[in-house]
Amino acid sequence: MSAWLPSAPCSRVCVESVGSPAAVPRALVRLAALLAVLVFGIVLIPVVARLAAVWRDRLTRTWCRTIVRATGVRLRITGAAPPGGGLLLVANHISWLDIPLLAAVRPARMLAKAEIRQWPVAGVLTASSGALFIQRDRLRALPRTVERIADSLRGGSAVVVFPEGSTWCGRAQGRFRRAAFQAALDAGVPVQPVHLHYRFDGGAATTAPAFVGSDSLLTSVWRVLSARALVAEVRVEPVLGAGSAPDRRTLALAAETATNGAATNGAADTGTAVVETADAHRRSAEARRRSTDAHGMSANSEAYAHL
Repeated sequence: MSAWLPSAPCSRVCVESVGSPAAVPRALVRLAALLAVLVFGIVLIPVVARLAAVWRDRLTRTWCRTIVRATGVRLRITGAAPPGGGLLLVANHISWLDIPLLAAVRPARMLAKAEIRQWPVAGVLTASSGALFIQRDRLRALPRTVERIADSLRGGSAVVVFPEGSTWCGRAQGRFRRAAFQAALDAGVPVQPVHLHYRFDGGAATTAPAFVGSDSLLTSVWRVLSARALVAEVRVEPVLGAGSAPDRRTLALAAETATNGAATNGAADTGTAVVETADAHRRSAEARRRSTDAHGMSANSEAYAHL
């Protein structure tokens, strides 16, 4: 764990078990539907890429919504993002489902860890979307990554970033790292906070979609496919306009507060004990991070300034 390679205290212990032998047929049907939607979209990528931007974005949003629905998850989106121009979309990070959920709000380039290139299907889709891959264990590459994000934003693209730097179980959030917000300041573009929340149709929050700890991607996918009556809620918070914050620290805190505020208002049933435990873990992780920072500052002072 370090300031530039953060990790969450969440593990598979945090994740609810929702599978049963009776759920297998349902999961298999959903898996077949999901694969069909994915293959259909991949085949059409070269065709869609030649369309005008407005049609390309519309079809991408429709396709991503269909991906989510094929898994058996109901999608509810509140609010909307600016339809055009450079925009930094930031959200809390829980699941692999977060990716199509945010693309359903507004198609965008994604800042993704380099390991995703090796994922089956998801790696191809992420690369074909124009993702900006980052090697998270290389601190010296961080300034160049910030420059690449800023260049994309200046060019009018939307860029998706998960500033927590790691997935959490959904019953607590991590702190928002500041580097990507510097790119928004450099490019002079607004920041769009988005809060993601998963619950059952009856109203109870759930950690079943979480992709944390030692989970494999296939295990997490199967758990979602096996679940019943999952609902994904996407709350698009008010945009933080360009120039609304004097520095990246203030801007990151404003975005974090916006998503945390959405969590407080929309997820009162998340379970106080679980949240308090996760918060205690987070405070411990923050203490370790500060210790790591103190030891590494002198050797990496120039690169560290971009965090």
